[in-house]
Amino acid sequence: MDWSVVAMGCVLVLGSLGSRWWERVKAPKGKSPDQGMRFFWAWLPLLMGLGMIAAKVPGLLRAPHSVVELFDALNFVTAVAVLVFAVRSGRRFFRARTTM
Repeated sequence: MDWSVVAMGCVLVLGSLGSRWWERVKAPKGKSPDQGMRFFWAWLPLLMGLGMIAAKVPGLLRAPHSVVELFDALNFVTAVAVLVFAVRSGRRFFRARTTM
């Protein structure tokens, strides 16, 4: 069951990287992709996938306790970043809906 969490994290990371690549391919030459809501939706799955991987892999590989603690701290920082991105995208979404 634990390896399925790692596999889902890998799917999220690969899906996020694939969607970012697809955005760059679809953008006209000389212009950068739109940095609106799509920016946050490209980063959220990437950070969530990295958090899922970092939460399970050290324990599954029987890493020393200090390594597990280090990855837990990095996972906490990633969780805070995801929370900030989610709040910012939610504020933009609801602000855009109320001005119509």
